[in-house]
Amino acid sequence: MLMLIIGLILFFGLHSVGIVAPYWRLRMLLMVGEGGWKGVYSVLSGLGFVLMIIGFAQARHSAQLLYAPPVALRYLTFVLMVPVFPLLLAAYLPGRIQTRARHPMLAAVILWATAHLLAIGTVPDVLLFGSFLLWAIIDRIAVKRRQPSPARRRLALPYGDVIAVTLGLLLYALFLLTLHTLLIGVSPLARPL
Repeated sequence: MLMLIIGLILFFGLHSVGIVAPYWRLRMLLMVGEGGWKGVYSVLSGLGFVLMIIGFAQARHSAQLLYAPPVALRYLTFVLMVPVFPLLLAAYLPGRIQTRARHPMLAAVILWATAHLLAIGTVPDVLLFGSFLLWAIIDRIAVKRRQPSPARRRLALPYGDVIAVTLGLLLYALFLLTLHTLLIGVSPLARPL
């Protein structure tokens, strides 16, 4: 469990620098340059992510149950997950979804974390998904309050939304049918115990 907690602190600590210390971040950018900042940031974030994954995998083996969600919430989880992959892809594919959702990746993280918290109630799951949910909500609020930077306007792709929705739904189907089991070791379609 300690490795999971260290990974969460490292990962979200770095991802929160722009929220809690935006001027310090700007100073660091000026001191070490954009390439240096991104390099250190990427390496440390990657380390935090790896520690989080390994720590989560280890903690799941002896996980204590905090709450047992009703089986009916499992179906709500499936519904909440439907827009997650399309929103995630829309963050990188300029189009109407990106414009309307404003921050589609944060919306995807909020839905993903909420869906998982509705379906699973063990300590490691609540720590992991609760951390993602809390961070995404705080970041969403911070982004709204932040001074708008000069927008780098990207041209909308003619079929950006179609690509995001089509590939997103395909990815969701793949995760349901095989990828979740291969990557996480748990089938979301398995009957609950």
